[in-house]
Amino acid sequence: MDMAQLSNTLLQIFYIMIGLYMGLTMVFTIKDKNHKTRIGTALFWGILSAVFMFGDYIPSQIVGALVIVIAVLSATKQINIGTLKQLDETFATLKAEKLGLKIFIPSLSIAIIAMLIASFTDFSGTVAIGISSTLTLVLTFVITKAKPKEFLEDSNRMYQSMGSFVILPQLLASLGVLFTAAGVGDKISAIISGVIPTGNVLVGVIAYCVGMAVFTAIMGNAFAAFSVITVGVGLPFVFAQGGDPVVCSVLALTAGYCGTLLTPMAANFNILPAALLELKDKNAVIKAQAPIAIILLVTHIFLMYTLGF
Repeated sequence: MDMAQLSNTLLQIFYIMIGLYMGLTMVFTIKDKNHKTRIGTALFWGILSAVFMFGDYIPSQIVGALVIVIAVLSATKQINIGTLKQLDETFATLKAEKLGLKIFIPSLSIAIIAMLIASFTDFSGTVAIGISSTLTLVLTFVITKAKPKEFLEDSNRMYQSMGSFVILPQLLASLGVLFTAAGVGDKISAIISGVIPTGNVLVGVIAYCVGMAVFTAIMGNAFAAFSVITVGVGLPFVFAQGGDPVVCSVLALTAGYCGTLLTPMAANFNILPAALLELKDKNAVIKAQAPIAIILLVTHIFLMYTLGF
């Protein structure tokens, strides 16, 4: 088995693992007799579990139909959090005091191990993250001495807290591909060309950075927005006027992350923390990040204008 085949095999294994976690949440939901939308929520997690585990073997038309079912379940508010086991605050406090700073080792290990694997092997970044996450899970058990049952319960707690937002990354990635194929970038270019004057470097830079931030806020994904805005704004209004492709491209992508800080579409960054912390205001994280996001966006415009030309 060559490296490419091994990488694909590992990726399939990681997808199956994720599917099993979602299937576990389905089982927890079915067993929860007090869940107000037990059937709908269980169906949601069951569909996702099946798609993640057997997506390569299910006809694309059926997968599309299942996605429509998921959308209907979400639109009719059938996906809700059930009865979760309450945390023992005393036990959690004692455990935290005992572990101290060692509690951060697993979080740091995910990034460090993934970076090492991606840098010194031919595995893709996605596979590197899967390997590092698996190894870090084992490390977490060693450090915390947690029981497998606690891991299963907390996995269920995390998935239920995320709810329908768990599928957002996949949907946004698909949306980016569709926008590019549909020529949305060309349409944006045609619209903007009638609004901003050609030959004005500063206006082009502002349009590129702000466009990346706004489109990222809409799509929730800077990578998906990058191809669309670069084709529609970057090429005609920045690169065509002498902008350095390397410098301007990098700054445009990170300018998009300013939009990530401002949108509920970036659910794993902005909605999940609010849900896990049980904040009353679901947009509390976004509101706290907004001033910094705006300052960073202005900084990106300045840097692109001064360093990119």
